Amino acid sequence: MSQHVLLNSVDHKDIKIITERSAKYGDNVWFSVTFPAEFRSVQAHYPIFFQKDQTTGQFFAVALYGFQNNENLFLNNGTWQASYIPLTLRRQPFLIGQQSVREDGVELKQRVIHIDMASPRVSTTEGEALFHPYGGNTQYLDDIGDMLEGIHHGLIDSKHFIDLLIEHKLLESFTLDIKLDNGHQHQMMGFYTINEETLAAISAEVLAQLHAKSYLEAIYMTLASQARVRDLLNLKNAQG
Repeated sequence: MSQHVLLNSVDHKDIKIITERSAKYGDNVWFSVTFPAEFRSVQAHYPIFFQKDQTTGQFFAVALYGFQNNENLFLNNGTWQASYIPLTLRRQPFLIGQQSVREDGVELKQRVIHIDMASPRVSTTEGEALFHPYGGNTQYLDDIGDMLEGIHHGLIDSKHFIDLLIEHKLLESFTLDIKLDNGHQHQMMGFYTINEETLAAISAEVLAQLHAKSYLEAIYMTLASQARVRDLLNLKNAQG
């Protein structure tokens, strides 16, 4: 069970974070959330698709690492076999929280860093230190803060992006049938991708609107990333 608490230099002065990549640290996931600002980096290694939250009805973009639950084909003996790890996975065990602060008599919401103390990455004996022995953030913690800020803005932007995709009917569901060299088959359902026929017929005005927001590039990055399904299949076959 998660144990999210506000990070501070008093209670957590001796905390270190294990950065090794392994299933025992929670990396055995077959996808994680991504957003347009990192599509260029993500599409170089992973397929990008969309999923729909069945509770809220909200769509979100994901980077795919495997073909079934708890399967990450990029994990290998404590290393991640790709040069880029999507930020929503790399951020663990940190997350953004909010706290109220009062400035000049006005109550404001301020973003702060929370840490999941129940995470297996949290240690006092090994890993990256969060604070210097005599006070102050380490470079690692500053980098985490920048990463969380990037995720925060990226997810807000992603909602605007996906809202436009829905408005212009650019999302379509699909089923991916995977057949391995050993004869085993996997069927991936519940994913969405860009409807290329609708995209081809879209008006110049809408294309200009998408381009102005850099969303047209994100659309083409999504389509280009589908070639990575073959790379995933090759990894799966190589691992038996």
